[in-house]
Amino acid sequence: MQIQQIMTRNVEVVSPDITIQDAAQKMRELDAGPLPVCDGDRLVGMITDRDITVRAVAEGYDPWTTKVRDIMTPEVVFCFEDEDVAKASRLMEDKQVRRLLVLDRARRLVGIVSLADLSVDVGDEQISSGTLERVSEPAEPRR
Repeated sequence: MQIQQIMTRNVEVVSPDITIQDAAQKMRELDAGPLPVCDGDRLVGMITDRDITVRAVAEGYDPWTTKVRDIMTPEVVFCFEDEDVAKASRLMEDKQVRRLLVLDRARRLVGIVSLADLSVDVGDEQISSGTLERVSEPAEPRR
């Protein structure tokens, strides 16, 4: 089964030029923690509620003037829409992420796939439970 068969399409995105306060409002409206950041149709990063809290608020940044580009994560874990679900599952395990952005071969954002998509839509309990277990393993603490 390919990722395009189970992914969520029409993903909400934010511009790198909006404020983090505007991004936080959009997260609240959508009841979402992560939002892809796109400059036009080009994916440039990801911003999460954790980015806003840990990178901005904890450091004293002003939410009304700080731009998304200043605190977003520019390195994004993604897969391609025509890739196999098992390959995406392994990528989620390796990178310990619960969501993968999905790109077409022209590298445009076309969707997002989550652990829930793997468990509900694929119906392969071995893939979903194994992926969830390995994604949930605690990372090594920073020292």
